[in-house]
Amino acid sequence: MEIQSAESIKLLLNFRDINDSGRWMVVNDGVMGGVSRSTVNLHNDGYLIFAGNVSTDYGGGFASIRTGFDGNQLKETSTFLLKVKGDGNIYKFRLTMKGSYANYSADFKTLKDQWMDIEIPIENFKPYYFGRSIRAPKLKVHKVNSMGVLISDKQEGDFLLEIEYIKAF
Repeated sequence: MEIQSAESIKLLLNFRDINDSGRWMVVNDGVMGGVSRSTVNLHNDGYLIFAGNVSTDYGGGFASIRTGFDGNQLKETSTFLLKVKGDGNIYKFRLTMKGSYANYSADFKTLKDQWMDIEIPIENFKPYYFGRSIRAPKLKVHKVNSMGVLISDKQEGDFLLEIEYIKAF
């Protein structure tokens, strides 16, 4: 990890303060007939908890959370930094842009029961539409209007992801 000056790192979402944690909502595969379930909660110790169960029954297979976001805070951002504790699953950090039908996702792998700093460079985000890779305009971070996390790709069963913060530099 390259050393960054404290001034260049922006704290985007801080789960120690409810006023700085975003307004998160759950979007699961029930929107297409699936039966996966998930919850999103703030823990008193200052982290977000995304937990549930992914099922591929009835054509499903994903669970996600998202929050609105003002991309103007991201001008000159080249990398996102997430502090997470996971369960060994692979998750997707997702962004959407105003005026685009695509969502932009980058995978990150967790280690079971270990806090980790995950760096995701902007160039790692690829455009998708309903889970399929597509051609779309390049991601422009200053136009981001939501961010979220998704678990999918046939990773069936219970899952648990804790997020301490989301930063950018």
